[in-house]
Formats: sequence, C-alpha cells, structure tokens
Amino acid sequence: MEKESNKKSRVLIVGATGFIGRKIARASLAAGHPTSLLHRPDMKPREIEKVQTLLQLKATGARLIPVSFDDHPGLVKAVSEADVVISALNGPTMASLQLKLVDAIKEAGNVKRFLPSEFGTDPSRMAHAIAPGNAVFIDKMEVRKAIEQACIPFTYISANFYMAYSVANLAQLEKLFPPRESVVLYGDGNIKSIYLDEDDVATYTIKTIDDPRTLNKTVYLRPPENILSQREVVEEWEKLIGKELHKTSISAHDFLALIPEKELPDQIGIAHFYHFFYEGCLANFEIGEGSEEASILYPEVNYTRVGDYLKRYL
Repeated sequence: MEKESNKKSRVLIVGATGFIGRKIARASLAAGHPTSLLHRPDMKPREIEKVQTLLQLKATGARLIPVSFDDHPGLVKAVSEADVVISALNGPTMASLQLKLVDAIKEAGNVKRFLPSEFGTDPSRMAHAIAPGNAVFIDKMEVRKAIEQACIPFTYISANFYMAYSVANLAQLEKLFPPRESVVLYGDGNIKSIYLDEDDVATYTIKTIDDPRTLNKTVYLRPPENILSQREVVEEWEKLIGKELHKTSISAHDFLALIPEKELPDQIGIAHFYHFFYEGCLANFEIGEGSEEASILYPEVNYTRVGDYLKRYL
C-alpha cells in the first residue's frame, strides 16, 4: 500500500513551465501537496507564455520562487523549504543546471526525495545509443552519478514515449496530427513500444514521492494495454476513422541515412526513433531488482488507452 499521511510533502518543482513540468505541477496541486515553483527572476518578454503558465499555476495554489541558478544561497534556501524536489528541466543546459541543484540539495540536507529530469527512456540502458541522440542519455547519467555520490534520496521515472509525440502522429516524424491517407512503418511495424498520456506521467510521478517502495529506485511506467507496436497504434486510428491507410515501410538502413540531411533536433529524433522502433529498447527487457512498475504499484490509476487518446483527433 502507498504510504498514507494527513501531512502532504512540500514539493518544489523546477522547470514547471515546460511540457511535462506544468503537468507535474498540476498533478501535485491536485493531490493536495503544498507546491512551489522555482523560476528564473530575469524571464524575458519572449517568454510571456511561460510567465502566463506560472501565473495560472499560482492562481490554483502554487507558490512562485524567483531564484537564479547562479545564486547558490538562494537555491539552498529554496530547496530547504521543500521535502521533495522534482526537476523537469530540459534542453542543452539540463545537466549543468541540475548539477547546481544537486549541490544545493546536498548542502540543505533536508530533502527526502529528489526526482531528476528523466521522464523518458531509462538512460542506464542506453550506453549504446547513437549520436547525436546519445547526448541526453550521457547528461542524465552524469546527473544520476552526482545524486548517488551525494547520497541524496532519489526516484528515477522512466516514462517511455509521450503520446503527443508518438500516438498523435502515428509516429510520423515532423508531424503532430494523425495522417488520414498514408503512413510510414518502421521496418515491419511490429516492434513493441510503450505509450503514456502525459497527464498520466504526472499522476504516477506524484504518487511515487511519498511511497517508501519507490525510494532509491527506478519506476517504469508500463501500462499493459499501452504496450503496442506501431502497426497496432495505426490500427487503432483506422478503427476510429473507418478507413485503412496506405502503408509503406522504411528499412533501418534507409532511416538512419536521413540523419545527415536534417537539422540537429530532427537528427536527435531519428536517433531515438531508431532505438524505439527498430531495436524495441522501451519494451525488450524485464524490470529487475531495484525497480518498480507504476501500474502494479498504483492500480487505481485509470490510465488513458491509446484508442481513447486518439479520439480527440477525430
């Protein structure tokens, strides 16, 4: 059973204006946790949408804490007022900023749980990843090493594949809506992946933070009905629209050959898709000792199924 307590842990979220960060913030507030959001005090006019996100979260009960990552005493003070720190940072500075956060958590000495910015593929299983997609896994492992060397209590969340980037577009690169005429399959389209609604990622994440079963462990999000092949995802869409799509296939060799002609963000996407859809890296292993599976720990979560997620695109 999940630990029950009348007193909810105080949660500090870093990166709450990002795609997954804002959902984790909402889930924390919905679960009744006193929730603070750390943000840069020098946000620019071009970041107006991020500011609006912060203000919307503040209106629903979040506390805003303006602190620069260059302000070590300020960081220490911010984390010292929290029981749980969750990082949802992303981008090229993710590792360097999180290492500053680790230093602050270590000095504060009171944080009961740190969840670094993972929320995707388990980086400990991706030492073989191809460039340039390997950079994010290297960065995440650097942060893990610092956390464990500092003896900071942790939980790592492996959330696999966000539906917005995989189900919504039937895994078609550079698209965000599902096609209605044709679809490209990776290989035979039968390799299994694991798909998560981003709101479910947030719900499961918040459930772990006070659970002693998840302390110093990796929690894999593997809702069983969402372990599907690309072909099966396509079939879910075909059932909804009452039409069979024209299907073509691209080999692994031809797919990787696309990398040199693309911009860096798309090169990273191709590298990751190769591991997902040709290797099956998300679902081709058993969860071992030192890890837990979220849908087993929290069977009460009525997670979103792939077919239900796709209905919003009709």
